[in-house]
Amino acid sequence: MTRTFLAALAALASLGTPAIATAAGNCDEIRARIDAKIQASGARGYRLTVVESGAKVPGKVVGRCDLGQQQIVYLARPAAPSAQEEPLLTECRDGTVQRGGDCPR
Repeated sequence: MTRTFLAALAALASLGTPAIATAAGNCDEIRARIDAKIQASGARGYRLTVVESGAKVPGKVVGRCDLGQQQIVYLARPAAPSAQEEPLLTECRDGTVQRGGDCPR
């Protein structure tokens, strides 16, 4: 009876091992799922990176993987400034530079 119990225990232990092995390499899968959710929300212009846990990086931690050894970080890229937001720089005849395009006469 103890042999049967030990055999059953060994069989159960071996079933758990593949789950642990696949959990260690699941960062790409988790990152892809997070990426799909972010895209579904309509967000554009961002980057998801996988870094070591505890690393000081800019952005927001949005997930963990590799049994907590790594984290997935979301970093939004700033929108490109539009040409209308920046005042026009003009070099005047006297050599000065004016903002807004108006040189003194």
